[in-house]
Amino acid sequence: MAKQQKTPKVKVPALHVPLTKLFSVADTDTKISYFLMGFSNLKNKQILKGLFFLLAEIGFFVWLGLNGLKMLAGLITLGTKTSGEQYDAKQGIYVTVAGDNSMLILLYGLASILLIALFVYAYRVNLKSARKIWEFKQEGKKLPTLKDDWNELLDDRLHLLFMVVPMIGIIFFTVLPIFYMISVAFTSYDHLHLPPGHLFHWVGFSNFSNILSGPMASTFFPVLGWTLIWAVLATVSSFILGVLLAMLINTKGLKGQKFYRTIFILTMAIPQFISFLVWANMLNDQGIINRLLESIGLVSASNPIHFLTGSFAAKVTVLVVNLWVGMPATMLVTTGILQNLSQDQVEAAQMDGATKFQIFKNITFPQILFVMAPSLIQQFIGNINNFNVIFLLTGGGPANSDFYRAGHTDLLVTWLYNLTLNSQDYNIASVIGIIIFIFSAGFSLLMFKRVNKLQGVNG
Repeated sequence: MAKQQKTPKVKVPALHVPLTKLFSVADTDTKISYFLMGFSNLKNKQILKGLFFLLAEIGFFVWLGLNGLKMLAGLITLGTKTSGEQYDAKQGIYVTVAGDNSMLILLYGLASILLIALFVYAYRVNLKSARKIWEFKQEGKKLPTLKDDWNELLDDRLHLLFMVVPMIGIIFFTVLPIFYMISVAFTSYDHLHLPPGHLFHWVGFSNFSNILSGPMASTFFPVLGWTLIWAVLATVSSFILGVLLAMLINTKGLKGQKFYRTIFILTMAIPQFISFLVWANMLNDQGIINRLLESIGLVSASNPIHFLTGSFAAKVTVLVVNLWVGMPATMLVTTGILQNLSQDQVEAAQMDGATKFQIFKNITFPQILFVMAPSLIQQFIGNINNFNVIFLLTGGGPANSDFYRAGHTDLLVTWLYNLTLNSQDYNIASVIGIIIFIFSAGFSLLMFKRVNKLQGVNG
């Protein structure tokens, strides 16, 4: 009988094996790395990388056993022990007993979730590293040394090295506070439940119901309505008047164009809070404007114009003063557009007998609007959150007895400020913050998408 030839072993193609299928096809070292992080690296003499993964795993489970599970469990109740005084029978006196702090319990619990997420990411990197070693073995390649990994990091992944510290800062100083604010919206954290003297607990969506259909609705919807009216009028007025101002300044034959342009740009050079404080002093009941009107007999000392204290006059005033900072910015952008505008269409329209108004209406203005559309969306969202002009001019006033912690000119963002710092109703303030974010993000995405489509068609 002829000898049966042995079939040569064929190496398993290893490239791009998903991590979910890696365990079933990989070698023993890789499989052990699923349970003991860094094992494959240590076995193949990648000592520093293996030690990093191993110490990360050990440190994580030590922390989880000592504090992590306790912090996560605290998220369920947000504390059960209230601080207060108890009678000590041995001493015969009342002693203060420290209780749970719901605020810290919530914060530590959310930080624990972020740490778990970071560990999951490190665990995934560990598996990718083990897979890479297995792939190199399957293909008969030399395993990368520490020097090779370091050179690859400096050459191809240098941006990742520089991003480590900023990303850690973003996670714990941006992401964590955002998660904390969102979580507070689902708790009873208000002026009646202030830690450490009192505990707060989870209440689900009751705060949202309170805002949308409960007692707070009588304040929320009027303030929301004024916020939208303010944002629309402030954006449109600054845009239209800024465009008209730019058209006037750039009129052919006008002398001193640079001088006029510089005068209006100076308003942008002065910090806004200084401008608004000056306007607030000028427009108060005893300010210089009322004094001037009194000197020419239009008002009396006993009956001045209540620019900042009248319910309707205050709204008109903030809209007018907002032009002081909004109009020059639009003028500057429009000037740049006009100076780079193609004159071929304009000259053709003039030859056909079109008037200046027709040229502006059908050629100039559409092109200005087309270029400034993204900026207008940004200005609208900025005006919804325009804290400075309202806070520095009227402080949200005049007061409105029908509203809860809000005045006639309060926007949602200034009402949120009052709820946070003045009345300590953090849960309601968080709900308002979430609503502002959802509206602003949704509107921006929708409008930018439509603008991009229009620009793509016209382009």
